[in-house]
Amino acid sequence: MSDTHLFLFGGGPPFNEKLGEKFTDLAGERAAKIAILFLELPGWQEYMPQYTKVLEDHGVRDFYYFALSENPTQEQLAELETCTGVIIGGGVTELYRIYIVDTPVANIIRNKFHEGVPVAGFSAGALVSCEHCVISPKDTSQKHQLYLQGLSLIKNCVISVHFSEWDEERNLIAAISKLNVPGYGIDENSGVYFKSEQLIEHEGSELHFFD
Repeated sequence: MSDTHLFLFGGGPPFNEKLGEKFTDLAGERAAKIAILFLELPGWQEYMPQYTKVLEDHGVRDFYYFALSENPTQEQLAELETCTGVIIGGGVTELYRIYIVDTPVANIIRNKFHEGVPVAGFSAGALVSCEHCVISPKDTSQKHQLYLQGLSLIKNCVISVHFSEWDEERNLIAAISKLNVPGYGIDENSGVYFKSEQLIEHEGSELHFFD
């Protein structure tokens, strides 16, 4: 069985430098083909270099832009199957979950992930990557913390994004108590790398761990 490689970021792009280089290496460097899953909003094309720049600096040239929807096309799914790295973008977490989890998109991501393809999630993308997709009251119109099923690329922990910026300590501790798992708070401009669900590296500001 292949090692798995998961990169989780506490805010939006870009990649941190060392984590971006590691992701590129795992995806195949100059031979890499990276899928970027995103919510299609006005101006999205101008925003994509935020995701791609650090990877391009390390030689990646081939990117596939996958606009998420309730009904992905067979062409989109077939293209995703050919990618050697996957990025799940940031935005409205509940929409990312609707468009990915419990869909054919999720099945492809999980299969590729367990074959050793690296997956990176930024903010919302980080939350939906986990088994426990815990959404802050500050990130939902329902104004209370949501406990949802995620992609389960990492289990037995919970994460919080925008941790210091949104003052998320109390919300993360509540999630830890409810789920009986440890938790990581990730600040904006910061990221972590899990290899086969073990924390290997973090970059950016201090990583906040609660047990």
